[in-house]
Amino acid sequence: MSKRTAFRNSSKTAFRVRTAAMVAAGLGASVALGSGVALAADTTAAVAEFPAFASVATLDDALNAQAATVLKVAEKEKQAAEQAKQEAAKRAEDARKQAEEARKQAEASRNRADAWVAPLASYQVGQPFGKSGAMWAAKHSGQDLVVNTGTPVMSVHGGTVVKAGPNGGGDGPAYGNAIVIKHDNNTYSQYAHLSQVKVSVGQTVTTGQVIGLSGSTGNSSGPHLHFEIRTTPNYGTAVEPVAFLKAHGGSI
Repeated sequence: MSKRTAFRNSSKTAFRVRTAAMVAAGLGASVALGSGVALAADTTAAVAEFPAFASVATLDDALNAQAATVLKVAEKEKQAAEQAKQEAAKRAEDARKQAEEARKQAEASRNRADAWVAPLASYQVGQPFGKSGAMWAAKHSGQDLVVNTGTPVMSVHGGTVVKAGPNGGGDGPAYGNAIVIKHDNNTYSQYAHLSQVKVSVGQTVTTGQVIGLSGSTGNSSGPHLHFEIRTTPNYGTAVEPVAFLKAHGGSI
């Protein structure tokens, strides 16, 4: 073999070795690079998956918080509804009580209107009806009730004033200041010897209303109320007043 041939063969062999080395190095680099890429891919996947777990936990907390808020709102609404129910029930009960009280007052008012009462709150019984004596032209026409001057005198029943003033309201000076009231059963009550008259003719009065003050005007031996029940507004028609009031639920 010539030297030139040997050199050419030697050069080819060296080229092949260098080429093989380069291929091997390339393969190694490819393997290393592939491993790195795979490792990077795995790491990226892990990093990408972690926030997903975090997001689920955060969403769960948010849902729990929202549910708690909804429950609180529902509880408040339930409490408000219950309070409104209780308040409505209280208003209804108050209205019922007011209606019942109004009914009782109306009934009491009707009872008072229908009632007959004594003309004085307290008194001592004086000269009786029908008694004879020098003080009367005939017999005593009423029932005397002894009280101090200025004691309130009340209407024994509701009605309309038909006489009021001095001179017995028209019945004569013996009665002094007097009042006559017509009642709904066509009877009349008379109050005489008053120190003051507090009503006027035509005025409507109610049962128990103060119509004057007791005194000793006219033909009187001392402070007292002369009380009559009449069948007309005029003198001479009186009936026994004690029995009349008792028959109508009152008393003297």
